[in-house]
Amino acid sequence: MHIEQIRSYCLSKKQVTEGFPFDNETLVFKVAGKIFALLGLDEARINLKCDPQQAIELRERYPFVIPGYHMNKKHWNTIVLDEAVKDDLLKVWIDRSYGLVVSSLPKKVQAGFSSD
Repeated sequence: MHIEQIRSYCLSKKQVTEGFPFDNETLVFKVAGKIFALLGLDEARINLKCDPQQAIELRERYPFVIPGYHMNKKHWNTIVLDEAVKDDLLKVWIDRSYGLVVSSLPKKVQAGFSSD
């Protein structure tokens, strides 16, 4: 997926906003004010939240998945966006990151979300 395709996919999710809170090269996607993805525009990388056990498994299985750059490495992975990353797989990981953040929101806030 190209950066613009990733951006469109992230923005298609419910209650997602985007911005540049850190610098001009890192596009941040939030759901209900909480970060679920950070997209590096200059280095073609994306940081996604991940279940800690699954994060380790993905790093061991895929050479383009590394511990989260500038993030809590227990809960975040960085995916180097190259031709080895299949679009469908990246979408699954974006969905999981979004879902983890939504599931961590207060129940009252979660009630405003439908399953995608």
